[in-house]
Amino acid sequence: MTSPVSERPTRARWVLAALILVAAVANLNLAVANVALPDIGKAFDASQTSLNLIAVGFSLGLAASVLYLGAVGDRYGRKTMLVLGMTLSVPASLLAGFAPNEDVLFLARVIGGLSAGMAYPTTLALITALWAGPGRTRAIALWSSIGGGLSALGPLVAGALLEWFFWGSVFLVTIPLAAIALGMTLWLVPSHVNESTDPVDHFGGTVSVLFVGALVLGINFLPVDGMKTTAVVALGVAVVAGIVFVLRQLRARNPLYDLHVAARRIFWVAAVAGIVVFGTLMGVMYVSQQYLQNVLAYDTLQAGSAALPAAIVMVLVAPQSAKLVEARGARFTLLCGYVAILVGLVVALVLWDENADYWMIALAFMCLGAGVGLAGTPASHSLTGSVPVSRAGMASGTADLQRDLGGAIVQSILGALLTAGYTASFTKTLQNTPQAEQVGEQTQAALEKSFAGAVNIAERYPQYAEQIIGAARTAFLDGDDRAYAAAIGIVLIGAVLVFFVFPKRDEERTLLARYQAEDEESEGVVPSA
Repeated sequence: MTSPVSERPTRARWVLAALILVAAVANLNLAVANVALPDIGKAFDASQTSLNLIAVGFSLGLAASVLYLGAVGDRYGRKTMLVLGMTLSVPASLLAGFAPNEDVLFLARVIGGLSAGMAYPTTLALITALWAGPGRTRAIALWSSIGGGLSALGPLVAGALLEWFFWGSVFLVTIPLAAIALGMTLWLVPSHVNESTDPVDHFGGTVSVLFVGALVLGINFLPVDGMKTTAVVALGVAVVAGIVFVLRQLRARNPLYDLHVAARRIFWVAAVAGIVVFGTLMGVMYVSQQYLQNVLAYDTLQAGSAALPAAIVMVLVAPQSAKLVEARGARFTLLCGYVAILVGLVVALVLWDENADYWMIALAFMCLGAGVGLAGTPASHSLTGSVPVSRAGMASGTADLQRDLGGAIVQSILGALLTAGYTASFTKTLQNTPQAEQVGEQTQAALEKSFAGAVNIAERYPQYAEQIIGAARTAFLDGDDRAYAAAIGIVLIGAVLVFFVFPKRDEERTLLARYQAEDEESEGVVPSA
């Protein structure tokens, strides 16, 4: 039997501050790598594919683990998962900061993602368990807006560090925050609130990790010459693992992921809607940071601060999003967010070229920030509101998948298109160059693999530096045009889904009340008057 949820916990503000700080560690770790990618590329002479993997590594570890670890937290203690996650994040950050090569850096990012997989989903699960009613909506809005704002502030922090320190410093900055978050968690966060007593489906959890990991890696490897077979094998493993996971969850006595709950219309549409919103934000941040440094020649601090309008607007808009959800419903609020995101993407596609003024950059980021600020709250609120409190880990895990699986998939897709477009454009440029026959195979491979590779060749042959960098910028723009066009298509599909399938306000409230009654009956809770 489960007790009803209280309106708010004791010392609510401090508890929420602790949970937001834990989430901040994950959000900053997620965001800081993008600004450092050009420096990392130069340091390791890394290919664009390696940079894609380093950028997506944290999301990969987090997305692959959130469902499993969310269920473990529901059963064995959410506070314990917070403590373990914050503790593991320290050595993971140290390993990333002092990684000797790109392979170790990728591994460290994945381990960091696993540490966040312990802590990050648990923050939203605890908000769901500790708050109820409009207070929960406001708490989720603060959690979502500050988390999203920190994701957008991550590039600014990283850019400032890179002005004075080496590239690894961006991975060390969260260590003091993790220590503070750990102390606040031990002191403030209550233990064992509305947790489940059901056994955990460990087999299903293992299969879920395999499914997500194989899917993300397959998408990243697909556009890479010589890696097609590996990509197809990885995607094949993902398909098989996905089928096994679904069959397991349908037959398990205590499923890791209750597919009957997931089939609720409010739940699954909100899940897909959030994947589109947060995935698009992370994908665009990944591409745009490289654009600002590679094409517009911004230094790291300028590139990091360029995204600041997104963070400011996101934090300002999110509280209004909570009010809009209560007044007009999640569907209306989600669609408003989608419109703002689409405007930002169109601005980036049309106006971001070699001569873009900063107001064009700021306008696109402001629209993206407004869109995520509007859409983030209803996406998370609809998930947590449509599941029983004892399965808060499932809802919070799905909310994290919105960010992390969405981010990993969309970032991988945009990164793959960026890579393919860059390589195709530079290959064409080389073929049309009168001195094409004089370019050796190794030099050509270095020029075509990434912008960083082209910079290294330009430094080696300064007499051709201007032509090489010019061709690399043109190639990068060809690639990022493909990426932004794909992002627009993804957002349009998401908007159509929300418009036609997500219920309007009155129907949404009726469905949520029905879900609550069903859950109270199944769990033996006395319905509230």
